[in-house]
Amino acid sequence: MTSMIKNLLKLPRKNKQALIFTFDLIAIIGSIFCAFSLRLGYWYYPVEDNSLLVLIFASPLLALPIFIRFKLYHQVVRYLSFKALWFILQAVSLYAILWGLIIFMTAQEVVPRSVILINWLLVIISIGGSRLFARWLLEINNSSYKTNVLIYGAGSAGRQLSTALKESKEYKPVAFIDDARELNHHSIQGLDVFSQNDLSDLIKRKNIKEVLLAIPSLSRSRRREIVNSLEPYPVIVRSLPGVVELAQGKVKVNDLLEIDIRDLLGRESVPSNIDLLKTNIAKKIVLVTGAGGSIGSELSRQILFLKPKKLILYDISESSLYQIEQELKNISPTNIEVIPIIGSVADLLRMKLIFKDYGIQTIYHAAAYKHVPLVEQNPTQGILNNSIGTMITAEAAIYANVETFVLISTDKAVRPTSVMGATKRIAELVLQALDKKQHKTCFTMVRFGNVLDSSGSVIPLFKKQIKTGGPVTVTHPDVVRYFMTIPEAVALVIQAGAMANGGEVFVLDMGKPIRIYDLAVKMIKLSGLELLSSDNPKGDVEIQYTGLRPGEKLYEELLVDGNFNSTENKLIMRAEEEMLSWDKLEPVLAEIKEAATKSEMKKSYKLLKQLVPQFNLTTND
Repeated sequence: MTSMIKNLLKLPRKNKQALIFTFDLIAIIGSIFCAFSLRLGYWYYPVEDNSLLVLIFASPLLALPIFIRFKLYHQVVRYLSFKALWFILQAVSLYAILWGLIIFMTAQEVVPRSVILINWLLVIISIGGSRLFARWLLEINNSSYKTNVLIYGAGSAGRQLSTALKESKEYKPVAFIDDARELNHHSIQGLDVFSQNDLSDLIKRKNIKEVLLAIPSLSRSRRREIVNSLEPYPVIVRSLPGVVELAQGKVKVNDLLEIDIRDLLGRESVPSNIDLLKTNIAKKIVLVTGAGGSIGSELSRQILFLKPKKLILYDISESSLYQIEQELKNISPTNIEVIPIIGSVADLLRMKLIFKDYGIQTIYHAAAYKHVPLVEQNPTQGILNNSIGTMITAEAAIYANVETFVLISTDKAVRPTSVMGATKRIAELVLQALDKKQHKTCFTMVRFGNVLDSSGSVIPLFKKQIKTGGPVTVTHPDVVRYFMTIPEAVALVIQAGAMANGGEVFVLDMGKPIRIYDLAVKMIKLSGLELLSSDNPKGDVEIQYTGLRPGEKLYEELLVDGNFNSTENKLIMRAEEEMLSWDKLEPVLAEIKEAATKSEMKKSYKLLKQLVPQFNLTTND
């Protein structure tokens, strides 16, 4: 049966229409004979009445043009709707009435009037019923290849998702889960609604493979509670794309998203202050260094929508620069000029010329080598780019009378155990010292932890490892990290920069630190897989410990001295930390630059330690 249905489905559209047309022709004639037989109580065939026989066999000549006029052969059987059945009823009724009139007009006295009514009912049953039966067969055939899914949320979004899924080739909705008690044990669109308490039984009884979250209006914390409640079950958890996008066809059902990692963190965002966002950007000439990186590219996107006079993209990577330039050109809201410039932050002359010629007013300095293990293997380049590069960029900003200079810093600069962290701490000290030394440029810096889905983040790595069957690699069972989304971090960076008076270190509230092992377990389980361990040898994905990499810490800190003041945004703190004067800092920086240029490693480490006493280099052997 399945193979026959498959072969029929492969037929050209015209061949399918011809089959339905032929069936209807036979059904119309057969219905009349059946109507006579039911009325008379025996099988009837008008052997002696040739005129009636002609009217019976000619009935398709009357019916089929009516069916064509009502577009019965343009309907797609697998998507047969109530409206289509209404057209069938209208077409058959018109045919039955006209055929009855012809019977009376031709004085066919042998035809009982009830035959006309019975014929009408039989044609409706045969024409409409055949299509419903065909649709049922197709659904049964398709269902065997579909994934059983549970829709969490029986509201408007859930109902729209259910409708879309029923037409899809991939998913079969079998029930709703909803927190509203008044909906429990009711039926919506043919699907029963259950409470969260019924989850375990439903998943087993209905063979549920995926749970689709259709609750776009819920808070992030409530979504996290729901996601956590689904963690014990062997199901994939996905979230619904925007319903508007779904309705407009921009997002297809098979684009259902894997569960957003933000739902695991449960972090609620704080609305941005639009006035602060615009302060250093609106109608100003803005430059972003490292514009092609994870943070730099998001900075560029958000800056563009705040309508600067010009946006200068500065990056040493040609491919990254080209990619972000092309993206911004496609989304530019008001034809704002976007200028890509290839260059190094260690090139003082080039930056002086660019800053001066373009009249740069605001700089967001995101250029940095930030991958801890890579900088550990290439320490001199980390020093020259992160520390000396920041100093050179700052000096060029002072030369060109740039109004505001915002450094993107990192939590790894606090009591650093890596060269990368130490170089970023020196970058902070440079800006603090230069801010005190002069009053042309307002220097400030914003410090925060890991951002989700950045290059080098564990999130995309875990996703890739789970997709390939593992193992998922975690450096240490107790390692914890702060996490924040890139768009949120960038919006806070822009607002913090607008609060600056000069020399401040702003620290972003990253929320509670997340244990990386727990994050890996959640991602495995919410992918519909089980953790492979000694307690569960039949699991799917194993977690392997690789050991802390050179320069890594078990946990990160955000404050050097532990003192801070609040600001008007509760997620932005103003740190109070000790600083060095430019007179003390400059000669050591000159020595560091020379040592790094000559690849004198021991001297470089010694000088880093001199400027950052908290620097505790570890190789994690």
